[in-house]
Amino acid sequence: MARFGGGDNAGHTIRVGDRKLALRVVPSAVLQERCELFIGGGTVISRTGLLAEFEALAKIGVDLSRIKISDRAHVVFPHHADADREAEQARGAGALGTTGRGIGPAYVDKVARKGVTFGALLAANDLEESIARHVVDGVEYLHSALERGQRVLAEGAQGTLLDVGYGTYPYVTSSHTLAGGACIGLGVGPRAIDRVLGVVKAYATRVGGGPFPSELSGEDGERLRAAGAEFGTVTGRPRRCGWFDAVAARYASRLNGLTAAAITKLDVLSGLEKIGIVTGYSIAGKPAAFAAAADPHLHVEIEYVPGWSADITGVTRIADLPAEARAYVQRIEASLAVPVECVSVGPERSQLAV
Repeated sequence: MARFGGGDNAGHTIRVGDRKLALRVVPSAVLQERCELFIGGGTVISRTGLLAEFEALAKIGVDLSRIKISDRAHVVFPHHADADREAEQARGAGALGTTGRGIGPAYVDKVARKGVTFGALLAANDLEESIARHVVDGVEYLHSALERGQRVLAEGAQGTLLDVGYGTYPYVTSSHTLAGGACIGLGVGPRAIDRVLGVVKAYATRVGGGPFPSELSGEDGERLRAAGAEFGTVTGRPRRCGWFDAVAARYASRLNGLTAAAITKLDVLSGLEKIGIVTGYSIAGKPAAFAAAADPHLHVEIEYVPGWSADITGVTRIADLPAEARAYVQRIEASLAVPVECVSVGPERSQLAV
């Protein structure tokens, strides 16, 4: 598995049995013992954060030798984090909601050609041995694996709408989060990608500022947050919650060239009498595209569909979901215009309906 962008400002939470593991930089297949783990050149990494993650993984018996870091990955220094926090404070009410971990300033230095790569530190013998042993020629490493016929799963960090080029700018992250970003972040050509699986929640969430047309501010939003444990993996901040937005979903599907989708957290919706779906945007009575998401005059069109009360956490086949849940999955599938391959019905990684 290969992580292609971002830094330790976005996390992945994994549940295996009673074990709950929060990852920030290391790819999320860390508990698959036969899987190699690669942190690509499109990432920016804090050495202290990386060492802390290594230490936590070593304590639970993970073989750290499986983890490789591209020599092209850039270093996040303490002064980057300082600059990040100072910039957020200066923005006041217009704060973007960054994590303050220095990701943006590190990418600024990279683009300004002032950044420092892990390869440069390695060449200067200025890298801790506990990190240096993991640094490899990223291009050679990954292409050698591909040429041996190994399958590579490219893993992104934040979602589509946080992409620096096509997200809800300026309320975005500082890297390309789209599937196309995997090519640049890992150093492979477009022909190396044979399928793109989009991961979409059964409802919508957002951390930090920025437009969120489907946001719920009342009881329904609070219920989704509590039932879905919607708090940031890295920051612990409560996530903003809303109904599934078919307009945003279709936008994301197009940008990523999805071939299939996986729906997560369908179980969180169990018990709701009715579930909302944002089916369209309009301004002054005229249809609007996703680009209008931040327009103060935007009107969202919401359709409500029947919910279900049954416990679905033990369901293993989509066909065995309650009729209302199946219908809801089909609505999401139609909005993405690609088939839904699987649906998560609980937080444990085996709780998948296919």
